[in-house]
Amino acid sequence: MGSLRLLVPRWCRYASPAVLRARCAAPGVGAGQAPLLSRPPCQGPLPGWRTCSSSQAFSKLPGSDPREISAGSSAGATEEQKDDDDDDDEGVEFGTLSDKFSSRKYYHKTTARFRNLKLQEEAEEEPERKPRRGPKNTPYWYFLRCKALIKEDKLAEALELFEVQMLKEERVQPEEGNYTVLIGGCGRVGYVKKAFRLYNDMKKRGLIPTEATYTALFNACAESPWKDSGLQSALKLWQQLQSKNEELNLITYHALLKVCALCSDLRMCLDVLKEIVQKGHVLTAETFSFLLMSCIKDTENGFRFALQVWQQMNKLGIKADSHTYNLMLRAARDCGIGNPAVASKLLLSPPENSPQLKLPPGRQKEKVKNQRKKGSESAAVQLDVEAMEKQLFQESSVQPEERIQPQNKDVAGAEAEPAAPDSPRVTHSRGGALMRRVQSEMDQEQPHPSQKLPLCNLPNLLDSRMADTGVVSLGTVATPSHRLALMGDVEGFLNKMKEDNAEPNIKTFTLLAELVEPQSPSESSLLALLDDHKVKVDVTFFNTLMKKRSKLGDLEGAKSMLPALVKRGLSPNLHTFSNLAIACHNQQDGLQLLSDLKRSGITPNKYIYSSLIAAAVRQLDYSYLTEILRDMRNTQVPPNEVIIRQLEFAARYPPKFDRYKHKNPYLEKIDGFRGYYYRWLKVMAGEETPHPWAKYRTAKPGQDSEAEAVQEKGAGC
Repeated sequence: MGSLRLLVPRWCRYASPAVLRARCAAPGVGAGQAPLLSRPPCQGPLPGWRTCSSSQAFSKLPGSDPREISAGSSAGATEEQKDDDDDDDEGVEFGTLSDKFSSRKYYHKTTARFRNLKLQEEAEEEPERKPRRGPKNTPYWYFLRCKALIKEDKLAEALELFEVQMLKEERVQPEEGNYTVLIGGCGRVGYVKKAFRLYNDMKKRGLIPTEATYTALFNACAESPWKDSGLQSALKLWQQLQSKNEELNLITYHALLKVCALCSDLRMCLDVLKEIVQKGHVLTAETFSFLLMSCIKDTENGFRFALQVWQQMNKLGIKADSHTYNLMLRAARDCGIGNPAVASKLLLSPPENSPQLKLPPGRQKEKVKNQRKKGSESAAVQLDVEAMEKQLFQESSVQPEERIQPQNKDVAGAEAEPAAPDSPRVTHSRGGALMRRVQSEMDQEQPHPSQKLPLCNLPNLLDSRMADTGVVSLGTVATPSHRLALMGDVEGFLNKMKEDNAEPNIKTFTLLAELVEPQSPSESSLLALLDDHKVKVDVTFFNTLMKKRSKLGDLEGAKSMLPALVKRGLSPNLHTFSNLAIACHNQQDGLQLLSDLKRSGITPNKYIYSSLIAAAVRQLDYSYLTEILRDMRNTQVPPNEVIIRQLEFAARYPPKFDRYKHKNPYLEKIDGFRGYYYRWLKVMAGEETPHPWAKYRTAKPGQDSEAEAVQEKGAGC
């Protein structure tokens, strides 16, 4: 008998017996039909079917007989149900049986100590933030939100919103504006390190920085509490931009000028100014304001530099604004005029002797016309920066003999000149202001030294139309009031502001109050001028007047300003009482001030105590110092570094004194103060100076701020 060939589907190879029996008992299969199809040997198998063969002994399959099928149908049904129940109970997945039959948990070589360390590390790790569910905010929404927080002086919250919620929780892809607004916020507070971190992260994400980004970075360097580090970061960024041939606008150059003005000197500002002129930008009043800021840093020659920069601005036809005028007042308050001979030669020379202007190139004329159409005050000619630099630093060419006695030579030269009968002659007043007198009257009688000379219209060096042939040289300009006189005094200065349509503000009058002569008619007229210009007065203006009188030792005169302050609807603050403490030279006045403050519910601060300590040290009153320290201990006001320095100076023995040779009652008082001072130091806790960036950080609280501060100071960007 020949072999029988059967066609078996492929799924039969992996099916269970219960499934095979269920398929055989399907409705499509009759009682007398075979469950599997057979084909002749000459034909191939059906697609998807497997060919199998059997011998004669196994040619008869179980279940092929109809009686067996009918007899085993009921048993097969019960057997199939039992098998299905077993399958449901198992619920076994691939790879899960080893958990039931194996108790081994660790497959690497380890010990209990290593497992404990691993658990500790996992506990210390910050838990991962799960992505927020729901609709995500857009990058523009985060831009507006961060901008609003920065405007409310909440930079730390803006940084957390950007770094945590936007990037980690919602995983929103940031844009250039998101980084720029945060860099600008860091720039306003001088957070240089964070600004450059955001800048580097911005570049790693493939975002292209804009000119606003570079402006914010330069501004961060300018406002840095560590000027050397800020300058290095700014110069490094400037070199990178130059190597990339990046075209910067005038606003970005102004930010770079600000860095050089606050962190460097005038020479570096002029280097930046050369590039500004070469790029074809038109200079404005704001450009010269940054040059004036760099002049103020030079306390010896800054006022002379400021006047020269002002003259160049006038020659370019640029009108100054209120901020520029306030900078000139700051220069007059904080800086000197330098060598009078050099100052007379440079400031009083005719305008035609200083050719520092040249016509702009042809490619700049269109830009000048466009800016003029917009109404901006711009320069119609180009400034020759190199000639300006030579004139500013011309003092190095003056001979040493001229620096020793410049004033005597100028006076001798003025007397040697033949004077016409009607020509005026210039004399030097006690203060050094320029004054003129008629020769026919003043040569006949000599005025008494204490008698004031008759004043006339003083020359205003701020006015470019000054044509006074009688001005020969400048005298000794020693005080701020003398330097204000060179700018026309209060009346001439305000008239010049009116010509340029610059409205004076409260800061202008506060600076004028610092510059005018104490207890002079100009000082008395300031309040009336405030009302004439409709400027609202504030407490700082009255504090300035009180401070001037307190420095003169006039405590009653300083107190007389309090009724005028209250009459204007203002209330004194802690700075007011700190200025009053300057004039408390004796123990009775100082302790009375402290008791009045406590009676009013005001706790004295460190500045009030520092002013009282300085007054007591000047008077060498050690009992007064002891009472001040005792009051500080009772009030629990921690001393700062300035107070400790003052007390260390007061507790120091005089040099070249041997207390074993002879007795001195002065040293006995020092010994008593030193004994109390050292006991006082043990019970008083010093004030900790907070880090400038502490309130803006979003780092972990366990970080060492001092070590990070040293690293930030030297790291730059």
